[in-house]
Amino acid sequence: MTTVGRRREEDPDALAERVLAGDRRAVARAISLAEDEDPGAQRLLQLLYPRAGRARTLGITGPPGVGKSSLMTALCRLLRAREQTVGVITVDPSSHITHGALLGDRIRLAEHFLDPGVYIRSMGTRGHLGGVAEATLLAGVIVDASGRDVLLYETVGVGQSEVEVAGLADTVALVLMPGSGDSIQALKAGVMEIPDIIVINKADHPSIERTRAELAQVLGLADADRRPVVLETVATSATGIEELWDAVETHQAALEAGGDLAERRKAQLRTELLALAAARTARRLGEALDSSPELAGLVDALADRTIDPLTAVQSLLERA
Repeated sequence: MTTVGRRREEDPDALAERVLAGDRRAVARAISLAEDEDPGAQRLLQLLYPRAGRARTLGITGPPGVGKSSLMTALCRLLRAREQTVGVITVDPSSHITHGALLGDRIRLAEHFLDPGVYIRSMGTRGHLGGVAEATLLAGVIVDASGRDVLLYETVGVGQSEVEVAGLADTVALVLMPGSGDSIQALKAGVMEIPDIIVINKADHPSIERTRAELAQVLGLADADRRPVVLETVATSATGIEELWDAVETHQAALEAGGDLAERRKAQLRTELLALAAARTARRLGEALDSSPELAGLVDALADRTIDPLTAVQSLLERA
């Protein structure tokens, strides 16, 4: 590609037009600009944001090893059979060296990678323990604006990612599996109030009866009106996948009919606003600490215990 071609591609207005037309390469380029914090990214988002918010969104989370990727593959297969276009954003642990996604989109959802009706993007968490980086929020806007009918998020399933994915999707599915103590412990740790749907994947496992009993016991502690729907699937054979998607549509239809969908999305926007503001503020404060000898002295003062942490924070905020 020529230098002129690169400049034309990176022009925010021209790039936005291509994204809105559904150009997959333009979508990839736009997300890269957002990840790299390119100066043109803000203008790009200004153009794309009014056209986003139309996709049906589902967040899928859960402990590692429960088969989330297999479930995503089966959902994509079902949605494509129904002539729905799909965007998939997976959030993976980041390499400490490259800050990229370790697993990568090329080895996940392999059967859909070349399908023009499925756009897949793996995002690195960039050290953000919650599993959702700033760029992931922006990637969702970009993929949504490109005209996808359905937008699927998959998180790493560690730390507070279950909480954060709830700020991205209209429906949240927590995936568990039989024989995994991590699954029930996740519910006992307070995740129970986060999902709208609980999926027991690998339901052909010999320990399924025990898992059903443990799950019923834990969910029995929840208020009846806040108790999530429980479904069983075997993603590798597509068992229960249609029922899962029917449950997603039923949940979102109920939200819309009750007037709760708009309120839920406003709550999501508030969460996203605070997440973006916190990320940018922390980055700017870090830059200030690195560039100002006076501010850098705050760290030395903390180490010498001549200043307390709260006073140091107040000084940092006032001076930066």
